Amino acid sequence: MSAIKIGFFGAGKMAEGILCAIADKSGVIMAEKVDARAEELTKKYGVITTEDVKTVAETAKTIFLAVRPQDMESVAAEVKPLLKPTQTLVSIVAGKTLAKLRKAFGAKVKLIRVMPNLALRANAGMCAICAAPNAKPVDVKLVQKILGGAGETVVLKEKDFDAVTALSGSGPAYFAYMEEAMTEGGIKLGLKPEVARLLAEQTMYGTAKFLRESGMALRPFIEGVCTKGGTTAAGMVKMDVPAFKQIVADTLAAAAARSAELA
Repeated sequence: MSAIKIGFFGAGKMAEGILCAIADKSGVIMAEKVDARAEELTKKYGVITTEDVKTVAETAKTIFLAVRPQDMESVAAEVKPLLKPTQTLVSIVAGKTLAKLRKAFGAKVKLIRVMPNLALRANAGMCAICAAPNAKPVDVKLVQKILGGAGETVVLKEKDFDAVTALSGSGPAYFAYMEEAMTEGGIKLGLKPEVARLLAEQTMYGTAKFLRESGMALRPFIEGVCTKGGTTAAGMVKMDVPAFKQIVADTLAAAAARSAELA
């Protein structure tokens, strides 16, 4: 068994998404109080589990804080005296700034804050990363390497995190809402629900995949599909109006404002 290198405070679905990206899972320890969940993780991934967050704090060098926001303070109270300057605490807790994390977990531990999204669970996540002054570049690179196994990463300033929360954090719900709208539109045109969803979902997936792999600019792509006098152009007459983009902008602004309030 490898020496313990990576730990988790919390073992929910997001933590599991990160776990899946770690190559050597024998060097992982996860704190989970629910016996059935702990047994499931051990059986499925071969990781060590414990009921006690203190055990994780005492053994892991890099620790992911993956608990509910309302549980953070109680975890911090238990582990704060144990954390050392050689350890890095990586928080994926929504709405908890570096300042709040510092207050809760103390001045010793190195801090990195991450804003992931749900696609992490499908190895296609988007994670924004910001580091406290005491975190070294090598610590940030390690976190990027781990999370990069479950999608894409970007290193930003913390001031950008409200926008990140609105765009990529909340984005999966907005993306699914668009898929729902397209599916419902297909049903109204006479398609069976399962067929309409498949057509909408695969089209959105395939388009995103093509744009990512090709690097093609968005406007030329749109114009290329919208041949003059064709079916796509007829549809775009309804969509390509200022009101549509304003609704999207207002949606993101509302989410960003709420993120700022929670922080």
